[in-house]
Amino acid sequence: MIKGVDEILVLISYLEKLEFDLDWRGFYVKQHEEKKGQADSVINLVEQCLQSDSLKVIDYLHAIKCLKTMQFGFRDVQMLLLKQKLNVLLNLIGLHYCLNILQVPAFCITEALRGGKIVDRRVCVKWRRPGRWFNGFRIRDGYHSRCVYLEDLVTGEDDGEVLTVLERGATCEFLRVQVFVVNSP
Repeated sequence: MIKGVDEILVLISYLEKLEFDLDWRGFYVKQHEEKKGQADSVINLVEQCLQSDSLKVIDYLHAIKCLKTMQFGFRDVQMLLLKQKLNVLLNLIGLHYCLNILQVPAFCITEALRGGKIVDRRVCVKWRRPGRWFNGFRIRDGYHSRCVYLEDLVTGEDDGEVLTVLERGATCEFLRVQVFVVNSP
């Protein structure tokens, strides 16, 4: 039983705090559901653009632009895109966004890759450099391909070449840039 006015005030204060906590949790859940819906739209976009486990660089860059427009943070990407059940190309999009747009420190991204059990996933990037003229003769186009682990992209083991090609996209310097899934043994 309640004995006095002081205990009633304490009880009211407790109930108000409890109501505030419930409102805060509801707000958090609503925000998380909103971000999940936005991530699902990016996932659907990428899955629609996939052509036999490959993605054109223009679609790749469009997905990154969508994440930027939606103002995804590192935790959003970590929870919604750096997951084992998703396609490795979606993992790569999340990694690239965190590294180049958000500029998250490499060790944080590496830990997120380990936490999502995707550190050993591989992608292959293929591109073509246009040939040039030399002494009146046309030198052939150069075809290039690099297969890398996601972790190597973060630690710089690939000398930054793959992310540079992906960042620039199809320009006069790089033609026909595509990202492929590398099937693990």
